[in-house]
Amino acid sequence: MKRKLISAIGIAGVVVSIAACGGEGGGGGADKGADAKELTVWLTVDAQNNWPELVKAADAAVRKKHPGLKVNHEYYGWPDKNAKLDAVLATDKVPDVVEMGNTEMLGYMVKGAFAPLDTAKFDNADAWLDGLKASVTYDGKTYGVPYYAGGRVANWRGDVAASVGVKTPPKTYKELTAALDKIQKKQGDKFSAWYQPTRDWYAAMSFVYDAGGAIATESGGQWKASLSSPESLRGLKEFKNVVDSYMHGDKTKDESDRYIVYGQGKSAMIFAAAWEGATAEDPKNDKSGKLKGNLQNFVMPGPSGKNMPVFLGGSDLAVPVKSDARAPAAEWINAFTGSSGQKGLMAKGNLPNNKTDLATLKSDPKTAVPATAAESNWFVPMAPGWGQVEKAQILQTMLQSIGTGKKSVEAAAKEADAAIDKVINTK
Repeated sequence: MKRKLISAIGIAGVVVSIAACGGEGGGGGADKGADAKELTVWLTVDAQNNWPELVKAADAAVRKKHPGLKVNHEYYGWPDKNAKLDAVLATDKVPDVVEMGNTEMLGYMVKGAFAPLDTAKFDNADAWLDGLKASVTYDGKTYGVPYYAGGRVANWRGDVAASVGVKTPPKTYKELTAALDKIQKKQGDKFSAWYQPTRDWYAAMSFVYDAGGAIATESGGQWKASLSSPESLRGLKEFKNVVDSYMHGDKTKDESDRYIVYGQGKSAMIFAAAWEGATAEDPKNDKSGKLKGNLQNFVMPGPSGKNMPVFLGGSDLAVPVKSDARAPAAEWINAFTGSSGQKGLMAKGNLPNNKTDLATLKSDPKTAVPATAAESNWFVPMAPGWGQVEKAQILQTMLQSIGTGKKSVEAAAKEADAAIDKVINTK
């Protein structure tokens, strides 16, 4: 699931109010509100629509420990959630638990909106997936708990692959490109053997991290862009090779409608969020009528010889620093995201928040591909100014310049590094 990272600037008005409370919600720490009579939980409609029984189970577990506790729930859609949250964070009436997209966490952590949490009080905290753990960690402290994950996989049309003599999904990058070369040659230049939107920075940065590079690195408390490093350049050049060789669509597009384009039947493969293949073959999107029953997910192999590291999306749960019920809020989060909750979430088709549970999914053919793919993952730099990097679309601009040939890989990366360095350390 893709979440739009909120700019740190967007919550600047909240900070004055938080600071006035001393940064700790007016006194009290993790045990604050142990005797609270009421708990307010904000979740997105995903929980309301898809696993309401798990919400009720968490309520019951907390009420058992706190008889008489009233648990209130409010549900929000992703587009309007943050505006509502920003508004209440500026007041003294805040929710006690709030769901955040994992890329949304950073701006709020930087500004002190969430209370620090003791990881010892949460199940499987020592086994949280690396990308999710990074999303709730800032300046050495933990400000949230991973809820569930969503990864990326390769998906291709088995029928198109079979037409060139390839009967099974590739295990190596060499096998993949050899198959795509055959497909491209047979289908011609109006067909995309691999539909890879140029501005899709999630895919492009997977190539960068696979090559040993990074968007930015930290040293001595300061972040510095590193897209011009030899390793990062190697990854970016391979991404350009993919776009040049197999992407014959509009090279100024992003990935927002990829599943729709895939459903038009003019491409043989995508590297995308795990849900996109299934959505593309839905009858309302499958305009060619050829996708249903022919799509195959597989773990994306990387040029390095290892599985391609994938961006790990998902949700986290946090406790606002002004909450008057921090203790039961933390207990509710653990009941919802702990061992029992994870089993329920996996049964609904989600990836769990930890490596222990993830390993159990690898033995099931229905979940083996996304579970295996998620083992190798990366996350955005947890730098104070990362929100400004995303807001300015620096990576997308660089990739479009590379994909369209407007600039060389080296020149575009150097320009992106300079733009990133101007804002990445700014709170």
